[in-house]
Parts: sequence; C-alpha cells; structure tokens
Amino acid sequence: MLLCDSAQEMGGKLYVLGGGWSILNMPPGAPVNMALAVKIGVPWDQTNRRMAIKIALMTEDGEQFEAPGAGPVEVSTQVEVGRAPGLKPGTDIDLPMAFAFNGLVLEPGGYRWELEINGGQEAKTAFRVLDPQRGGMP
Repeated sequence: MLLCDSAQEMGGKLYVLGGGWSILNMPPGAPVNMALAVKIGVPWDQTNRRMAIKIALMTEDGEQFEAPGAGPVEVSTQVEVGRAPGLKPGTDIDLPMAFAFNGLVLEPGGYRWELEINGGQEAKTAFRVLDPQRGGMP
C-alpha cells in the first residue's frame, strides 16, 4: 500500500504520481488530496471467492478519523478475483486498486491508513501532517 498524490488502475497496472511520501506540510484548515495505490497478491486458493476490503483513515491514537459533517473516512468494497485459464496452480493473482481521497482537512498530527481484508488487518501506512507556519512542527 503506497501513499501518493494521485493513482489510477488501468489494465491491471497501477499508475502513480507523487508516491511514497510520509510527511505532508499543510496549513491547518487547508484541504488536501491524496490517494492510495494498493496491490494485493491473491493466493491461488482464494480466487473465485468474494473478499471484503475496507480502507480506513485512523488517528495516531487509533481512533477512526471523521471528516467534519461527513463522518468516517473509509472505503468498503467487495471484490472477486478469477484465475486465467492455464495459469499454473499455486500462482498468486495480482489485484491492483487505486483509491482517491479528495478535500480532506487534516489538523497537524499523525495518521495512518489501514487496510483490512475479510475483517483482518493486512497493511497500514502512516503519515504526519506538519504546519509549515510553525516551522514544520505539529
């Protein structure tokens, strides 16, 4: 899971702009756009089954972040990955996905994105928002 400025999935590939950052210098109250580029290797024996995927923004205190007036910042979806004919048994199948989160207003502090598959935590990526008017301090 990669935090980036922008991401797209097309034709089984991820296209990422401004990827791999973990510090965001942003004046308090300014909206920010960000994206998550996600690539899951689906095990052979888990193909042709529905999977529940949830991505949620959490605070550094482990609380789910809620956007003012909009509620929790999260995405939930169901996917099912099939196997190509003739693919060697045991081969993992790539599942690339891109998620955009636009207009988030984040106060200085720590945050993390958490990815769950079928209710179990699979990945997380943390970042900090710093206030450039305070010399980059939270």
